[in-house]
Amino acid sequence: MNSIETKTYKVHFNSKGYEELNRYIFHQNFSKIFVLVDSNTHEHCLPAFMSQLKTSTTIEIIEIEAGEQHKTIETCVGVWNALSELNADRKSILLNLGGGVVTDLGGFVASTFKRGIKYINIPTSLLAMVDASVGGKTGVDLGIVKNQVGVINSGDIVLIDTSFLDSLPQNQLKSGLAEMLKHGLIKDRIYFETLTDLSKLTLNDLNDLIHESVVIKENIVTEDPNEQGIRKHLNFGHTLGHAIESHFLESENKDQLLHGEAIAIGMILECYLSAELLNFSKKDLERITKAINSIYKPVIFEDKDYAPIIELLKYDKKNEHGNINFVLLEAIGKPKIDCLASNELILEAFSYYNNNIT
Repeated sequence: MNSIETKTYKVHFNSKGYEELNRYIFHQNFSKIFVLVDSNTHEHCLPAFMSQLKTSTTIEIIEIEAGEQHKTIETCVGVWNALSELNADRKSILLNLGGGVVTDLGGFVASTFKRGIKYINIPTSLLAMVDASVGGKTGVDLGIVKNQVGVINSGDIVLIDTSFLDSLPQNQLKSGLAEMLKHGLIKDRIYFETLTDLSKLTLNDLNDLIHESVVIKENIVTEDPNEQGIRKHLNFGHTLGHAIESHFLESENKDQLLHGEAIAIGMILECYLSAELLNFSKKDLERITKAINSIYKPVIFEDKDYAPIIELLKYDKKNEHGNINFVLLEAIGKPKIDCLASNELILEAFSYYNNNIT
């Protein structure tokens, strides 16, 4: 696959990615290389990655606990302390080998340690490959509220090795697929429809679709790196999706949802809002609902869930002047930012979802 070059970094794929990574490390002459992993990628991904890394520079491994619940400032403090104790300096580099938690948190740690050291993302989950590792957003959660503390600062390289997907369970693959489906809904109907017919996809098809998803996101980010306009399109499904994810993370009597599982629900809900507010096609609403529900497990919402979810909406990063701003669709491939929806309409959207789960 061809590399993707942006103004600030390059995205390389598979074997070429390792060639470019090794060339980059050789020419930069780093004092030390630090590899950030979580407990899962330490076991399943680090040995394969280290076998591809060709350097005589000292390498240190830093491990964090796996899971969204560890995407916190407290974890950052642990990594900052580890870097300091292992004598990291401003000529050190941090390689983030993991899913979205590792790339988000690692990018933030690198961007702030000694006022900034270089970093590279090596995403190991489908979600991180098509979303979290691309675009320069870094950060951590504040309590249960997602991504409240962070900076926009890109690493120098993103290395996407799709062989890491072999170790992922199905639910993690589906979590990443949700972001790809979102890219189709905000940009390209044909791409969306291709993704919904997974039975016909080969491994080569998946490689090509990942590449296309990265291109869609990167084109948007390049046009609006600081999220003042068009980059907000990438938040479609996320206003309600993030609130749902946070609510399920906090609730003791509910199973936690993966990011993509929550975003999939958010996309159905926000398609319903689109149909009610922007005359989005009811036929497309039905098709999208059926397609998403055929991929993801149904989630049961009870009356007691709605108030805390709506309360969490006020923390969404797109909000301005006290308004909860949604990204909705006028049509597939035609998003509209800064849309307002009443609580009553949001409850109607949940009712629509509950009535259409299988």
